Amino acid sequence: MGKIILIIILILAVGIVSAIALGKYRWHLATETVRSNLEAARLPIKPLTFDSRKIADLPAPVQQYFRATLEDGQPLISTVRIVHQGTFNMSETDEKWSPFTSTQLVISRRPGFDWDAQIAMMPGINIFVRDACIAGEGILKASVLGLATVADVGGTPEAARGELMRFLAEATWYPTKLLPSQGVKWEAIDNSRAKATLKDGNIAVALDFSFDETGAIATVRTDARPRTVNGKMVLAPWHGRFWDWEMQDGMRIPKAGEVAWEMPDGSLKPYWRGRITNISYQFAG
Repeated sequence: MGKIILIIILILAVGIVSAIALGKYRWHLATETVRSNLEAARLPIKPLTFDSRKIADLPAPVQQYFRATLEDGQPLISTVRIVHQGTFNMSETDEKWSPFTSTQLVISRRPGFDWDAQIAMMPGINIFVRDACIAGEGILKASVLGLATVADVGGTPEAARGELMRFLAEATWYPTKLLPSQGVKWEAIDNSRAKATLKDGNIAVALDFSFDETGAIATVRTDARPRTVNGKMVLAPWHGRFWDWEMQDGMRIPKAGEVAWEMPDGSLKPYWRGRITNISYQFAG
């Protein structure tokens, strides 16, 4: 009897390991397809380098940011590859933080990215998450072990708008994308803030950027970013902040950040805290 039980346990163990491997493989294939589609939407970038004379008409804090971030002649970024690690809050109401690792591919033009993350829910159990903006379409998918889908959002203007907002906020990691020549329109708010607007196809988004005394971007914010709550899409205030600025390939970028939803009482509910562990660029030309 004991031998039969042992055989059953071994069969179950092999089945579980095989299922986990299959789920991971299927997710990997989907990632390859998504990133191929992202590459296929790429458009050429012009001009090829940063010219500081072209920012003379921008709001003062934006001019200070570019002068603190870029050198004259800096090649413009076409592609970014990022590796993150950090923690993610999986609860809308409580504090249930889980560690994650992720890779991200960003294409500067046409604006797009694919964030592919694994969030550790418990030992051996990962949630695979894809957050992406591909050729004007917003995508959010989550799957337990790559086998059981728990979220699948996309194909709507709201989803596209939310992902394009993320792309614009994260341009702190690929700062040449924030130049007016790359489609961003800047408007002054006050001496330390400016509104950035980016359009992709029929979708236009705007974020308020605040700058510190060194010219670094301190925060980004919007009153109305699309958010899924209880299965429904709503608009909610959203906030991001950045720190640990370092030089990378001749540019000053933040290596750490946090994003949060703003609650009705004005408090912040962070849900993503991460740090760049590796970043590499391809430049235009």
